[in-house]
Amino acid sequence: MKKARVLVVDDEAAIRESLRMILEYEGYECLQAPTGQDGVDLASREAPDCVFLDIKMPGMDGLEALKQIKGAVEDLPVAMISGHGTPATGFEARDQGAFTFIEKPLQREHVLAAARSMLEQRRLRSENVDLRKEIELRHELVGESAGLARVTEAVRKAAPTSATVLIVGESGVGKELVARAIHRNSLRSRERFVQVNCAAIPDELLESELFGHEKGSFTGATDKQTGKFEQADRGTIFLDEVGDMSLRSQAKVLRALQEGEIERVGSTRVVKVDVRVIAATNKALEQEIEEGRFREDLYFRLNVVPIPVPPLRERADDIPLLVRHFVAAFTRENNFKPLTFSDGAVDALRVHRWRGNARELRNTVEHLMIMAAGETIEAADVRARLPVDGRSTGADNESERPGTLREFKEVAERTFLIGKLREHGWNISKTAEVIDTPRSNLYKKLEQYQISQEQDG
Repeated sequence: MKKARVLVVDDEAAIRESLRMILEYEGYECLQAPTGQDGVDLASREAPDCVFLDIKMPGMDGLEALKQIKGAVEDLPVAMISGHGTPATGFEARDQGAFTFIEKPLQREHVLAAARSMLEQRRLRSENVDLRKEIELRHELVGESAGLARVTEAVRKAAPTSATVLIVGESGVGKELVARAIHRNSLRSRERFVQVNCAAIPDELLESELFGHEKGSFTGATDKQTGKFEQADRGTIFLDEVGDMSLRSQAKVLRALQEGEIERVGSTRVVKVDVRVIAATNKALEQEIEEGRFREDLYFRLNVVPIPVPPLRERADDIPLLVRHFVAAFTRENNFKPLTFSDGAVDALRVHRWRGNARELRNTVEHLMIMAAGETIEAADVRARLPVDGRSTGADNESERPGTLREFKEVAERTFLIGKLREHGWNISKTAEVIDTPRSNLYKKLEQYQISQEQDG
């Protein structure tokens, strides 16, 4: 295991030697510098994991050395050593990024506690950077088609502003990726990105989810809850499938947009929030307005910057790039053996009409990788997997036809349910209401026929 490297900067040889013995005995590698300038040079050149830096030194003092070290290596934690520092000196050092102070005479337990704390902070920061990179890779917009180029250009223009954005497109086209790209390139990128799937939360709970509630405000409200708008304060909230909101929730969202304020359920206290709203829908909101299901004033508030995302069938040339992207992501995230898709396999994927769009393509790629018999996936493997009206193409067409009245009824019922779910944006509650069946019964049917938005969207 690689030893942690600790840089000691002090003009007193006895202090440097004392720290060296303490640190090396604990298994750390110790670098030494007798002057502030030497410390700056070593920090820039040798990439230590943390620094102990004396405040009072001839020539360049510790405060100037700290400033230059933090300028060269921003996330390098530095502990200041002080024998006669003042509160003002301490405040100045902290303003310049010092991690902690250690008073002379140095005590072994204080030195080691500071070293462990600094190294843990460095480790957590490194993990956070790696995690952010992983998230960015996972949510990257991939493709070179003209349709995607229009999307990325709209993202480039909209991101630096505070304008509300409405992303429109079929289920699975990557509306969340567009929303994350806008946030990532905005002035709020260091703050939170909070996502709410309005179609996945029952209407009676959505208002509480968005705006929070007070303890005892309704049955089951055993604790006070902070809503998503408050959680996203100074950041971005992404309202996915906003067309599935009730008119009551729409009115409250409109107020948050217009006034920058919300009220928790069960409270009359107004809470100010500074939130950028990005919304997405797979519905035609103009039609929803005509049918009285969506507020026209909210639509105009959301539709400041509309970004339509084309379906995958309209950018088939992006499919080879997407396949490589999904293969690399699955390999990286699952420590999986790298596999190759033959040219024929990629062509078979490219000509398929992806009703579930990029989400369905990703699921297909992952399935093919998991079930692969060898190191190369061929066109035949793809054709055996791709669905046609919910059934695999691997079997002969004649054998796919229902042979009994019961089988015919099941096929017809499955087809009917999928059609209604697509028609209503896979909103379970709305679909159950339209087809006049209890929601619990619809869930049972989905399980019985193995219907899912990812597979049948």
